[in-house]
Amino acid sequence: MTEARTDAAPTTDSRPGFDRRLLPPMILGSVLNPINSTIISVALVPIGRALGAPASQTAWLVSALYLATSLGQPVMGRLIDLFGPRRLFLLSTGLVGVAGVAGTLAPGLGMLIAARVLLGLGTCAGYPAAMALLRSEAARTGRDSPGGVLTALAVANQTIAVVGPLLGGLLIAVGGWRATFALNVPLAVASVLLGLLRLPKPAATARPPRRGHLAARLDLPGMGLFAATLVSLLLFLMNLHPRTWYLLLVAAAAGTAFTVRELRATTPFIDLRVLGGNRPLLATYGRALVAYVVAYAFLYGFSQWTEEGHGLTPFHAGLVQIPMFLMAIGVSVVSGRRSGVRGKLLLGAAGQIAACLVLLTLTGRSPVWTLVGVALIFGVPQGLNNLALQNSVYFQADPERTASSAGLLRTFAYIGSMVASSATAASFGQRADTGGMHQLAWVMLGAGVLYLLLTLFDRTLGRATAAPADARTAK
Repeated sequence: MTEARTDAAPTTDSRPGFDRRLLPPMILGSVLNPINSTIISVALVPIGRALGAPASQTAWLVSALYLATSLGQPVMGRLIDLFGPRRLFLLSTGLVGVAGVAGTLAPGLGMLIAARVLLGLGTCAGYPAAMALLRSEAARTGRDSPGGVLTALAVANQTIAVVGPLLGGLLIAVGGWRATFALNVPLAVASVLLGLLRLPKPAATARPPRRGHLAARLDLPGMGLFAATLVSLLLFLMNLHPRTWYLLLVAAAAGTAFTVRELRATTPFIDLRVLGGNRPLLATYGRALVAYVVAYAFLYGFSQWTEEGHGLTPFHAGLVQIPMFLMAIGVSVVSGRRSGVRGKLLLGAAGQIAACLVLLTLTGRSPVWTLVGVALIFGVPQGLNNLALQNSVYFQADPERTASSAGLLRTFAYIGSMVASSATAASFGQRADTGGMHQLAWVMLGAGVLYLLLTLFDRTLGRATAAPADARTAK
């Protein structure tokens, strides 16, 4: 009884605080994906010139990473939910180093695409592991919603997402485009060392499950059907053409089988019964999809256009986006102090729409300051949307499936990025000219308006950060 009274006391001075030693591996692991997502944006043109590949083919370097990551994130998240973050974190970040070596030594585009697939798989564990550690630390300390840590993760990802093009330009200027792959080797070594030193080990009393029990907990048939659904859908999105219509039929058939399987499974890979009843979380996933259509279409399309349509070097193309980097960090830090989500999402939607409208006014003769200006405008939604979406999932997800729910957030974001990649390839074709950039801007504008509507008509957003832990646990 004394212990119970102590836990219920109003003072929090006696409770342990968040273990700050976890921050370095959490942050480094979570940024491995965005750094590889963004650094390639200024390397696509040099790679295409070196290997004689048009923009429609080098777009596979973007698509391959997101295809692998879209599939791997929820799978890795589920494994982390079951077995803890340490081993999965070490295995996946080690794979990043292997992919870095393969990409650095690749003789042609095919090997580069394979290296990007490995990078996608290797970067899958970082973000779900970070979210799982946040949840476990909240349980250990009795302090829910470590907002400062969530903001630190968002700021780190925003920083890398925008610094990536500039870093890529620097690496290309110094060591050529292969240096953008070689960077993964030291990053992987640092991640593995930090994981070994800082991440908590599994409890010594924990026994590994028997083989049959393990297979049942993993729901391998469910994972396989999920993979078939997602791969066929993303392959269709990567090559939008009437002759690939059959991929939609494959996706529909696999998706139906996956739904039937998950509704009947004792321990489903994705608990559709719980997820289907969690409308706020489903709405968050929908917003993530359309938000990333805009964000990644700008990242890849605008970067390519500034090089080919405006004549900037890769380094200067990255330099133009520095204002977005500064604005995104500042907005994330300031908005991270407020717990509300709805206001962030509405302002982020307005920023996306405004930036798309400005893109429609640019030409190959536009002064450089206008390019800087549009990047500055895009910094506002970059700083708001990721933080708001991340916080929404943390509060809306089933606590026992935090990592897999975080992985699904990334999956929906990557589906959005695949739509953006397909739209970019279709808009530019052989060359990133101004007409193609304007066509892409109209696609982005449509996605931005849809994002605004999904936010305006979602009445659950006011409760996204107000629900207590007990209410979220009761399903």
